[in-house]
Amino acid sequence: MSTGIAVMAKAPRAGEAKTRLRPAVSAAQAAGLGAAFLQDITANLQLAAGRVPMVPYVAFAPAGTEALFDGLLAPGTRMLLADGSPPAPPGVERFGRCLLHAINALLALGHTAACVLNADSPTLPTRLLLQAHAILAEPGDRLVMGAADDGGYYLLGMKRAHAHVLSHIDWSTEQVAEQTRQRAKQANLQMVELDPWYDVDDPDSLNRLVEELSGPPNRQGAYPAPHSAARLKDYGLLAETLAGTAA
Repeated sequence: MSTGIAVMAKAPRAGEAKTRLRPAVSAAQAAGLGAAFLQDITANLQLAAGRVPMVPYVAFAPAGTEALFDGLLAPGTRMLLADGSPPAPPGVERFGRCLLHAINALLALGHTAACVLNADSPTLPTRLLLQAHAILAEPGDRLVMGAADDGGYYLLGMKRAHAHVLSHIDWSTEQVAEQTRQRAKQANLQMVELDPWYDVDDPDSLNRLVEELSGPPNRQGAYPAPHSAARLKDYGLLAETLAGTAA
């Protein structure tokens, strides 16, 4: 049993990465935070991979941008193109095509389970990654999903490429997780859900990250995200200034 897990990411270039964090931060700072998130998330995956048979990847797009990730990924992280270019079943559109591309590629590499992970949750508890692997390691077909507080999900895992689960989804809306549940139900697929977590993709959630990293140790076992913490410190971002910007 091995789980291939891919962070869905694009190169953190100013003006193209984490754009929804503005105006709390500049375009360059948003890209810098995106880079720090990748460093922390891949380090977290490396930690999980040291405990269970899990292989970390970054599923990137567009093709030809691999070099832009140099120095941002934990040792042992592999690269995987996931630009959604292969043919997909009807109804699998936009980001769903990229997710399906990544899942198919992971399974084709010989992994017995495939997970796709967001690039917006640098403090995701390692225990949730381990739980996802354990759920998929059990006999029988099933899905595992970690819902995000904004209505999306931070993780989706499966043993077979169930394209139906990715079809007719209103991507980038608060309906994504619920619609995914409904697709699984329609296909009579068991779905096991992990504890919810949050994405850092707007000024309010960035404020939440600042509060989490500047406060006492999180009782939920949040990953400490040292690269993100250092970058926030470098930028001089404090909870009170972000709260004022988000308002």
